[in-house]
Amino acid sequence: MATQQLLYRNAVPLDAVRHRDLCVRGAAGHRFADGINSVPLTAIEFAYAASEYPIVFAGNAQAVFPAVALGLRPGQNLMLGADGRWTAGYVPAFVRRYPFVLGQEAGGTRLTVLIDEAYEGCNRDGAGERLFDADGKQTKFLRDAVAFLQDYQARFLRTQAFCTRLIEEKLLRPMQIQFKAGEEARTLSGFMTIDRERLKALAPDVLVDMVAKDELECCYLHLASLRNFQSLAERLQAQSAVAKA
Repeated sequence: MATQQLLYRNAVPLDAVRHRDLCVRGAAGHRFADGINSVPLTAIEFAYAASEYPIVFAGNAQAVFPAVALGLRPGQNLMLGADGRWTAGYVPAFVRRYPFVLGQEAGGTRLTVLIDEAYEGCNRDGAGERLFDADGKQTKFLRDAVAFLQDYQARFLRTQAFCTRLIEEKLLRPMQIQFKAGEEARTLSGFMTIDRERLKALAPDVLVDMVAKDELECCYLHLASLRNFQSLAERLQAQSAVAKA
């Protein structure tokens, strides 16, 4: 199976026999997201995420996708509290869909539902929500999870179309930021941002089409969100101070 590997350690196809007595307990928090410093973000989420996270673009000149920065160092998630709970008000859909994900069969185009059996909330002790009932049929909990995955996939595809536009119009440029961790100066790079001047110079008919598709709004939400790198630096300093106390 081919799937995005962030968060998932042992994602396997959901099976009514293998997982008939499997339950998912949601009270395990978000410790599964420890050790990652960014997650993908769909375009429709920009309005919710822009007030709390820096939104950037990851990838290369041929393929990019938006992401929210969660930390300023490799393997660092500053959005997790000491108790493993998410401390920001908005939790990205990429995180909320866990431990489920849609995966593509190797060499095929069909998507199937996977579950990460390594998730600490998975159990066969009856704790939490069952995935299948006594007749082997999907429970409402699982049906809702699958509907969420399908909706996420549709949003993912629409976001890809937005990113294709950014590439075709040559609106992206490599970017780096400088910040201080205590007295130590650091630089973060490896991502792209929209070039504001190139955006303003687009042909009127392109701008009109981007407005109609809500793409222009996403561009400016992204640009406004970059100020949140300062908030990440402040979170880093606060956590460092607590660790030293």
